[in-house]
Amino acid sequence: MKEQLDFDDVMIIPRNSCVESRKDAIITKPYKFKWTNKVIEGNPAIAANMATTGTFAMAEELQKHQMFCALHKHYTAEEVIQFLWKNKHDFGTNDYIFIGTGLRPTDFEKLKKIMKTGLCQNICLDAPNGYIQGFVQHLNRLRTLFPEAIIMAGNVVTPEKTKELIQQGADIVKVGIGSSAVCRTRTQTGVGRPQLSAVLDCAKVAKREGAMVCSDGGIQKPADYVKAIAAYADFVMMGGYLAGYSESGGKLITRLVKTGFVDEEGHDIIDRKCYKLFYGMSSAFAQKQHYDGLPNYRASEGTVFEIPYKGDVAVAIQNLEGGLRSAMTYTGAKTLAKFPRTVKFYKVKTQLNRMFGYGEKE
Repeated sequence: MKEQLDFDDVMIIPRNSCVESRKDAIITKPYKFKWTNKVIEGNPAIAANMATTGTFAMAEELQKHQMFCALHKHYTAEEVIQFLWKNKHDFGTNDYIFIGTGLRPTDFEKLKKIMKTGLCQNICLDAPNGYIQGFVQHLNRLRTLFPEAIIMAGNVVTPEKTKELIQQGADIVKVGIGSSAVCRTRTQTGVGRPQLSAVLDCAKVAKREGAMVCSDGGIQKPADYVKAIAAYADFVMMGGYLAGYSESGGKLITRLVKTGFVDEEGHDIIDRKCYKLFYGMSSAFAQKQHYDGLPNYRASEGTVFEIPYKGDVAVAIQNLEGGLRSAMTYTGAKTLAKFPRTVKFYKVKTQLNRMFGYGEKE
């Protein structure tokens, strides 16, 4: 069996560079699509189509940086259409928005209503298991009905299935099974693949087919985002990394926590901490929130966390952009398109000096 690698198993090798400053690095590129003639100048980051990250507020903030957002599929058609009208007025384009959809008949009917408006031509067809025949058939159906659409479809982790999805109509194949922080597919089923190897293999065949891949899952820190791009991911989808912000979905939860200290009168000093929920879309919690609960023929393949509230997502965006710019200066890549061709990896056992907990909360 060939050894499989994840983001933490490698580091990027520095090389002589003529890029003197981070500000000289160009971190957008023109995206050209296999099945359409459209070209979009953009940045690789894309918010995951999860209820807690694929929000209207997240889309607006990311679009300021030419980043993308896959809207979650639990908005009504009317809510999405209203947002698209407003967003097109505010930004002049909806090119950075993907309409999230699934395999249910209700998803399809909602998608048809939205696509009929002509306000957005980007579709994100999402299913936990991109290997079932019904998924491939539905993808082909979408390509037939919406020939001008940009279609992102997944998830898969093998080059053979990547090629099939492209041939059936995908412009972008979403790569990743079980790599999300709130996904429990690997512990429940034993199915999955380390993300770096999956992206490298699937991107290779996608390039030969004239299409692209989106690395979906496993981004814990800006370095992971950079490594995914270095592994030839055209897009990098993030859920947990973008969770817990003002623009993330979910109500703000306030908890009163004992600090372990007392005041002058001997009373416990209480601290007020704020959180937001982040949950996997295959979790029992999500099934109860958005459907009729978890069916008795399946187990929960996701979990739910309370993420410490982090404020505005602009901070996370700056870290992504700054990390990528800096990596490009280390490898001599002035443009985003050139960056993966300048990268070679070391295989490593240890990445960080964890004295004082460094790296634990990055």
